[in-house]
This record gives sequence, C-alpha cells and structure tokens, in this order.
Amino acid sequence: MAEALRQQQFELAAHLRDPDSHAAPPGLEDRRLAIYRDLFFNNIEGLLSGNFPVIRKTLGEQHWRSLARQFYAQHRSHTPLFAEIGREFIRFLQERAEGDAGDPAWLAEMAQYEWVELGLQVADNETPAHDADGDLLTGIPVLSPIAWPLAYAWPVQHIGPDYQPEMPPEAPTLLLVRRDAQYEIRFAEISPLVYRLIEILRAGENSGRHALEQLAAEAGVADLPAFIEQGRAMLVRMREEGTLLGTAP
Repeated sequence: MAEALRQQQFELAAHLRDPDSHAAPPGLEDRRLAIYRDLFFNNIEGLLSGNFPVIRKTLGEQHWRSLARQFYAQHRSHTPLFAEIGREFIRFLQERAEGDAGDPAWLAEMAQYEWVELGLQVADNETPAHDADGDLLTGIPVLSPIAWPLAYAWPVQHIGPDYQPEMPPEAPTLLLVRRDAQYEIRFAEISPLVYRLIEILRAGENSGRHALEQLAAEAGVADLPAFIEQGRAMLVRMREEGTLLGTAP
C-alpha cells in the first residue's frame, strides 16, 4: 500500500509539472486536476514575475510564460524555500545557456542582476569582527558582507523592452551593489581599478597600503605616492558609504 501510494504521488507530481509529457494517475477527474495544474503553475509563475519583472516585460508575455513553464517542468531545485526560487531560476537559465537553448545571450546575466536586490534584502550574513576606526592604510580593511561587486559581459542595467543588444560591448559592466542601514539597495557603476581593489581586499590578507601598491604595480602607475594618497581617500569614502566596515582587529 505504501509503495503504491508513493508511486501515485510521483505520477501526480510529474503530471502537475508537465501534463503534456506525463499522463495523470488513473481514476482522477481531469476537471479537478485542472484546478491543481493551474494553481501550482500560477504560484510559481507569480513568484518568478515578482523576482524578474524587467525580463518578463522584455521577453513578452508569451515567451515569458513558456520559459516559466519549462522551468517548472524541467528544473530540479536544490532547495524547497520560496525565497530561493529566484536563484533556482538563475541556475536553470545558466544550464540552458550551456546547452544553447536559443535564449537571448544576456538572459542569464540579466536574471542574476535582477535577483541581486532581493538577494541583498534577505541576506543575513554575520558581520565580521572589525575596528570601525582602524587605520585603513596600515590595517587590513574589512569588506561588508552586504556589499557585492558584480561583473557582467552585458550592460544589464540598461537592458529592457527598448534595448536588447545582440553583441556585448568591449568593456564589461562593473557594479557595486550594497544594502545601507535603512535596508535600501544602492547600485553604483565602478571603474576596473575599484573593482580590482575590492577583489584584492576580499582576500583579507593585505593592508590597505599593500593592496594599493599591488594595484599600482598591476596598473603600471608611475607616481606611487600620489596614487597611494588617492587610494587612501577612496578607502575612506568606501568606509563612509558602508562598503568597508573598518579594519581587522
């Protein structure tokens, strides 16, 4: 009895996810099944629409619902949490991109960009120990866990119904996205130097001065003292805005 019930549950779940490919278990009235088919799919589609409104508007309703239905039917989620549905959709799009599914080339990056705001809203990373007033040149700067540097091949912040590029630009799109004390999400474009500086600091092994010296060597800077002074001012601004918490104790 238990095994028969289990088999019937799997058959029902497969039918609800993909009714075109999986018949319903015998003995169930289609009128009743239709209620559940619509209810389950509409719940998932509604969650996705809330997470990815720009993609939905850009693709158009027919393309969007087809994509949502394929996700619902084909993707095997790593977590049952509704708050993670957006991240699962990103995984689905990344896997499709590897298989050349014919989606716009920017779609997976665009989805990740749209999800970032929700991701930061719900992020509960533990704040690392730090000295808020530490010297950012002699000490090791500590990055905030709710300040995320992002790099994209596509200009994701500009893509929408009126702009759908076919080729990526030569320069990548570099962004810093952070959550402030009022839980507002702030987006800012950053230069390659700032992005690289954050990469160096993320390792948590270099003092601010050493990080700037490494950056200067990589960039071929001639006037190191002036570069260090400009970099010190940048580190101070990053602490004031919340990207840096201070220095390691």
